[in-house]
Amino acid sequence: MKFIKLNHKWNAEPNSPEPNLKIHKQNLKLRFLMNPYQFPEFDEDDVGILEFYDCYMYRIGPTNDEGFYRGYCRFSSSGVKWGEFYQVEESNWKEDFPEDKVILEDLHNENELKHYLFYFKDETFECIAKGYGLKVIKANSDEANNFG
Repeated sequence: MKFIKLNHKWNAEPNSPEPNLKIHKQNLKLRFLMNPYQFPEFDEDDVGILEFYDCYMYRIGPTNDEGFYRGYCRFSSSGVKWGEFYQVEESNWKEDFPEDKVILEDLHNENELKHYLFYFKDETFECIAKGYGLKVIKANSDEANNFG
């Protein structure tokens, strides 16, 4: 397996990122607070939204940061770092995706799907989708409180 770090020059708030999901048809939006401590271009309460296109399945749940460092995460020993967003290449997601998964659509062309992984403070997010985009919303904008 190969892990490609995708969050360059941004990250989720490390203490309380407050991840939240919204699903519309086959697209999944993952909302979280941005990290203003490591990246001064972000203000406290700036919001990041990762939108995953043509999402086949996802999960959000265990493992948290403590479990990761104790080796309870299936990727703990692979060299990934807690709190980062990755694309997992050559993953065996069809066989080893966690059982608490939520399937959004029938599997059409699995060759186009990618495995994404994001470690938050208290949970892990994984998604199998065709692609993603990131949108950052400033805290003082009307859109910051409208998650849709």
